[in-house]
Amino acid sequence: MKNHPTYAADVLLTALAPAVWGSTYYVTTAFLPHGYPLTVAMLRALPAGLLLLAVVRQLPQGIWWLRTFVLGALNFSFFWAMLFVSAYRLPGGVAATVGAIQPLIVIALSRLVLDRPIRGAAVVAGLVGMAGVALLVLTPNAALDPVGVVAGLAGAASMACGTVLSRRWMPPVSSLTFTAWQLTAGGLLLVPVALMLEPALPAPTVANVLGIAWLGLIGAALTYMLWFRGLSRIEPSAAASLGFLSPVVATLLGWLVLGQSLTPAQLCGFAMVLASVWFSQRAMMPARPVSGASLMPTRPGA
Repeated sequence: MKNHPTYAADVLLTALAPAVWGSTYYVTTAFLPHGYPLTVAMLRALPAGLLLLAVVRQLPQGIWWLRTFVLGALNFSFFWAMLFVSAYRLPGGVAATVGAIQPLIVIALSRLVLDRPIRGAAVVAGLVGMAGVALLVLTPNAALDPVGVVAGLAGAASMACGTVLSRRWMPPVSSLTFTAWQLTAGGLLLVPVALMLEPALPAPTVANVLGIAWLGLIGAALTYMLWFRGLSRIEPSAAASLGFLSPVVATLLGWLVLGQSLTPAQLCGFAMVLASVWFSQRAMMPARPVSGASLMPTRPGA
């Protein structure tokens, strides 16, 4: 990618998003109250979205109201709900491995929705990445729960649909505005679900506030702005493969912060995941530098 410095910079900036998302498990378990996944998801999305809306001072117009709520549901509301169901019903390693199918779903959807060719190298890289995640996080006694597996697959499919549609429906506004719309919509959709299915949160501690601030301001507002920016500049399949970095960062945090050990199998998994990400980017790299402007729609709603 040395011949495409702009593209390489876009990939690196986009990669920051899933890398930061890898801290979610540690922050959630160390700083947030247990047993309120939907409420925490709502608090992660809605305040950050409203804050960004106050900054951009721009609301959707026309068809973008519907599209914003569809994308907010796919990228946040439904995705996070399924993610938490999967995490509660499956061991963490199994949930992460099931979710790692997302890049392959994105490749298929990009063919159907965006008419992108399916590249064999990208498919192989996705399979290698899944195998690497399995080595990284699976344990020998990992159990399978059918509901958890279905929820994990549904969550991966939801995020994959949101990734592809975010590219197809890229609005004629900044990434900051696009992020503000989706976070707010996703948070609003989670409010009635959280109120109906979960008890009220206890009085927050300082640690709770810090955890929510990290997940909302950094893990949602900043990272999704980088993510949607990336989707306007690189192929969805290339962006989705960067999601493999999340379990890598989560495992590294367990080693650095929690004192967990790394096995030879996990080290092999690290190598496979990083190789998968590299080969995916090589497979999807454009023949010439691509500017963000050239990928923007030529008219609103295009």
